[in-house]
Amino acid sequence: MHMLRANYHTHTKFCDGDNTPEEMVKQALDLGFEHLGFSGHMDPDIHMDWDAYTKEIKRLQKKYADKLDILMGVELDNMYNDPASCSGAEYIIGSTHFMDVKTPTPMSVDSTTEHIETLCNEFYGGDYLRMCRAYYELEAKIYDKTHCTFIGHFDLITRFNDQMHFVDETSKQYLDPAKEAMEYLVGEGVPFEINCGAYNRNRKKYLYPRPELLKVLQDFGGEIFINTDAHQKEKLNAGFDYAIQSALEAGFTHLNILAHNPVTDEVETKQLALDTL
Repeated sequence: MHMLRANYHTHTKFCDGDNTPEEMVKQALDLGFEHLGFSGHMDPDIHMDWDAYTKEIKRLQKKYADKLDILMGVELDNMYNDPASCSGAEYIIGSTHFMDVKTPTPMSVDSTTEHIETLCNEFYGGDYLRMCRAYYELEAKIYDKTHCTFIGHFDLITRFNDQMHFVDETSKQYLDPAKEAMEYLVGEGVPFEINCGAYNRNRKKYLYPRPELLKVLQDFGGEIFINTDAHQKEKLNAGFDYAIQSALEAGFTHLNILAHNPVTDEVETKQLALDTL
């Protein structure tokens, strides 16, 4: 069994998670983790009290300093979030949950099938390929907008495709805009996460990015993190084995981790060889 001892995509009761940060910390310790990064949402529909969040994470950092390297991150959305609003964040996940359209209430591409159908019909003439192209054009801007540490769930636009079958994810028409966005982001030097969230929730039989895109990412020379996108403590390491296997099959040899420098306390990026996990 593989043993990756770090996760940086972690949600708690401060946003849309089921557990408190301390419950997540205790679970991480039980799993033998060395690093745990919290990454609450700051979206219009799921918005944290930033001051309360930072106060609690800093309390836990101090309390568990000799047992676990705890990092205070944030997940920022392409359309709605400004890094300046999250002073003190030690890392940023850049994600695209919303399209560049105006709706009476926020409609994320991963909330409900009704929302994505409404978005497509009202703003893209019912053409799902057109909507996917617009999504990836927006996704290409994520680093410029958020200065993120890594890209979250790159192809989230397909969240409901296994139910709705609105696009062939293996087709050239779908993959080409995704590859173009991916190549641009790799060129900017930003890593991507392999996100286990959908796999862990039995919503899809693969990860984000899907296998074809993961291989393209490796071909482009991209770097990876592996994260579970945990919203429950029981999912904190769920899917790691599958993600590591998928990364190896795609040709990756290393993954990235974040860690505090013990001398400066600054967060640094390090690499781990996949075949040692």
